Amino acid sequence: MRVDKFLKVSRILKRRTTAKDLAKGERVYINGRQAKPASEVKAGDEIHVVFGNRHLEVRVLDIKEHTRKEEASSMYEILKEYREEE
Repeated sequence: MRVDKFLKVSRILKRRTTAKDLAKGERVYINGRQAKPASEVKAGDEIHVVFGNRHLEVRVLDIKEHTRKEEASSMYEILKEYREEE
C-alpha cells in the first residue's frame, strides 16, 4: 500500500492530500529513508512523520484497504511521539 494511503486509512492523518504534501515536503520517512507519496509500506515497516514541531514514529502492524474508525489504531503501534522545543 502507498504510504499516503496508509496514513489516511489508519487515520494517522485525516486527509490523503495532507499525507501526500508531507511526503513531497520530505517529512515522511520509512525505515529511516525519505519516502515519496507512492512509496510502498508493508507490515513491520517503521514510519516517521514530521508535522510542524511534532514527530510521530509508528510501526506498521497490518495493511487494510478499508477500516472502521474504531479499528484504525490496530493497524499500527506508536513507537515514539514528541515535540521539538523551539
